[in-house]
Amino acid sequence: MSFALPFPAIDPVLVQIGPFAIRWYALAYIAGILLGWRFIRGRAAAMKNGPSAEEIDDFVVWATLGVVIGGRLGYVLFYKPDYYFSDPLAILQVWRGGMSFHGGALGVIAALVLFARKRGIRLLTLADLVAAAAPIGLFFGRIANFINGELWGRVSDVPWAMVFPRSGPEPRHPSQLYEAGLEGAVLFLVLLAVARLPVARAREGFLTGAFLVGYGVFRTIAELFREPDAFLGFFAGGLTMGQLLSAPMILLGIWLMLRGRGASASTARAK
Repeated sequence: MSFALPFPAIDPVLVQIGPFAIRWYALAYIAGILLGWRFIRGRAAAMKNGPSAEEIDDFVVWATLGVVIGGRLGYVLFYKPDYYFSDPLAILQVWRGGMSFHGGALGVIAALVLFARKRGIRLLTLADLVAAAAPIGLFFGRIANFINGELWGRVSDVPWAMVFPRSGPEPRHPSQLYEAGLEGAVLFLVLLAVARLPVARAREGFLTGAFLVGYGVFRTIAELFREPDAFLGFFAGGLTMGQLLSAPMILLGIWLMLRGRGASASTARAK
């Protein structure tokens, strides 16, 4: 019999008053958005002709809508299209869970394109600011997954394996913590280092590309320890949906990092 660490039974609901409940998952979204917003404002303020503080404040609303709407629709389309198409009203039942990072990323991309065009801001300059802050939200989101006891890892006998409440009796990798560390903390530090490179300062979109490559690689690694969704399982070659969706992110990121255009980030305002 293998040893397993006890899962810390943290109530997903922090406070509940009648039908009103404050959940850790919601607080994770709020914390990620608020801290990311302050981080972006600080970086934008250090730019000569970057977006103003007021423009950053306005964009946060657009980005939040992109994350929520894109994350939900991404989960519907990528993971359970048959179920939701048979019961469209269930798409609105977000309190039952079901969000996709890749869908949320597409939602933020749409928000970036529309907002930059509307305000006359250089798209890739704004994208670089957002990319540098994205790991903050990813970190808190994965911690919330762990508190909820969801998206657990594969069966394992490592000393730190845990038995999750709804995953059966076998000890498993706490893959949510792996992702919080890789996609959140490590990627944040990597992007801080990349942002100091001369090439990142000279080329708009380089930092965005570094984020896409970094997230795609770290997510692909984490998927080696994460249990695939039961209704999807593995695809050809033992690949998972998370790995398949990360592949185009990596390719797009490489293209952004290698593209020849070297516009200076100081020319942030579109003419």
